[in-house]
Amino acid sequence: MNLTGLHLLLSYKCTHECDHCFVWGSPFAVGTMTLSQIRDIYRQAAELGTVRDIFLEGGEPFLYYPVMVKAVEEGRQRGFNVGIVSNAYWATSEEDAVEWLRPLVVADLSGLDLSSDLFHGETDAQTETPEARRGAAAAHAMGLRCGTFAVETPEGSELYPEQPGGTLMFRGRAVAKLLAGVPRQPWEGFTRCPHEELATPTRVHVDPLGYLHLCQGITMGNLFQQPLVQLVAAYDPQGHPVIGPLLDGGPAELVRRYGLAHEESYADACHLCYTAREALRPRFPEILAPDQMYGVGLHDD
Repeated sequence: MNLTGLHLLLSYKCTHECDHCFVWGSPFAVGTMTLSQIRDIYRQAAELGTVRDIFLEGGEPFLYYPVMVKAVEEGRQRGFNVGIVSNAYWATSEEDAVEWLRPLVVADLSGLDLSSDLFHGETDAQTETPEARRGAAAAHAMGLRCGTFAVETPEGSELYPEQPGGTLMFRGRAVAKLLAGVPRQPWEGFTRCPHEELATPTRVHVDPLGYLHLCQGITMGNLFQQPLVQLVAAYDPQGHPVIGPLLDGGPAELVRRYGLAHEESYADACHLCYTAREALRPRFPEILAPDQMYGVGLHDD
């Protein structure tokens, strides 16, 4: 494994509760990184020696603004490229957005990516939220690299008008919210993972509990319990009880390997994989974790 990127989920908490969210983010979600934990992750990444890129994500990282700014500053001081992914809720006007971004520019933020699509509740024909437009305009005016991205509306959706964008993957909240009207294919045909480089990953996500996610909800260990250097050295994709079957024959093999009950058809490979993993969680609770990635125990109450 040549790990060059770490994506830090600063929090599961978010201003929105989008129907397509992989991590079930919401205003009520539980789990947030402390500055001390971020420093520990940076230290471990530096010890590993191959990590070059750090991304601060969520949830919504701007909800923890002072910690986020400090994380950018200290990450850049350590020599990492540091980017942020945000829904731009803070861009209430272009002038205001400049003020939100100014400390990040001073901290030498490497880049900003803004999520902008209909799942945030926007119905504008341009399929771009006004917040993202204002945030991007402010960033460009300040010389900060900034991009926007959207997720396509699933074919046959009964809830959203058609929208172009990046591929929607049916995992997380999308499985509960977006399947109505979507065409399905026979389960036996999903014989590979089309989205992740599971055999030789170059980036993983780190959540507030310390779990390292090869794909959201499939972990390779916890760096708050075992050093990152050791976790990377010990990674055995074929020996991993979930990754191994996925490499051998995709989500269909995961179902066969463990004799899982299943439907005859699914919306995509992620849909079959996610539902198979839900069934396997009692067997592999430390690998298919944490609860937040499966819509369990999300609220303070």
